[in-house]
Amino acid sequence: MSIGSYLNSYVKTSADESKKNKRKAKLPLVVATWNVKFATSKAWDILINGGSALDAVEQGCRVEEANEKGQSVGKGGLPDRDGQVTLDACIMNAEGNAGSVVYLKNITHAVSVARKVMEDTPHVMLAGKGAEEFALTKGFKKEKLLTDASKKSWEKWTKTSEYKPIINIENHDTIGMLAIDQQGDICGACTTSGLAYKMNGRVGDSPIIGAGLFVDNEVGGAVATGLGEEVVKSVGSFLIVELMRQGKTPQQACEEAIKRIVQKPNSDYKNFQVGYIAINKLGEIGAYSIHQWFSVTKFQNGRNHTTQSDYFNKNY
Repeated sequence: MSIGSYLNSYVKTSADESKKNKRKAKLPLVVATWNVKFATSKAWDILINGGSALDAVEQGCRVEEANEKGQSVGKGGLPDRDGQVTLDACIMNAEGNAGSVVYLKNITHAVSVARKVMEDTPHVMLAGKGAEEFALTKGFKKEKLLTDASKKSWEKWTKTSEYKPIINIENHDTIGMLAIDQQGDICGACTTSGLAYKMNGRVGDSPIIGAGLFVDNEVGGAVATGLGEEVVKSVGSFLIVELMRQGKTPQQACEEAIKRIVQKPNSDYKNFQVGYIAINKLGEIGAYSIHQWFSVTKFQNGRNHTTQSDYFNKNY
């Protein structure tokens, strides 16, 4: 090899190493939908002390499930049109295993029941009375989930019994959380009380693996929030992870998933919101929504902060 060829090879190798070092994974990391700093703080405490990403997402989501003022997750969630609070949740670990509960009543911590389904049964999903009975056998306590505040909101709604979607609210909300621990393992969880004043029996995207949540430990993870019917129809979280597998960044993948929704023929996207967050193995983050004001909370490098995502519909 000539001196010139050797020098060119050395420069190229050095540049490649420099680029690789710049993209070194920034771990640990936790990110969640909406302004949920108490939840991400709880998850971060677990991660920074060497805990697993699975424990982090479960415990982080439990913070919001116990927050009665939230009216969108767990105890105090807004009920269906019959006045019943029903919860949906799912969780995925780094091995690709998953657990889910749908139409769960009388149990505050749906995300923890979902984890028990994943770890203690041969199934992925339990529903309704069966999910509740399973939870009771695992030591969960039966509780009244309809608080006075949520009951008053429901009673006010019954005077008109009309559902009018409101952008960024949709009469519901969700906490979706993704985490990477110090070992580099990715896990995720999602929990909600679903669409407020929904039809009895309605289930959205949040407990559906591949729609509301998907994790592949070799690639990354994604979670969704917003109008669940639209997320289910596009299998959005799975799509985002597959796009990252093909080489897209988390941000590019989130943007493409939103475009798949808004570019459907006869899409009514101006009247509903969907937002996604995603992470890859390097701890890089993406977030994108249809409309403005979707926010994301991230705890990374010792900093816990909430920011607004970029969005598609800038033509108000």
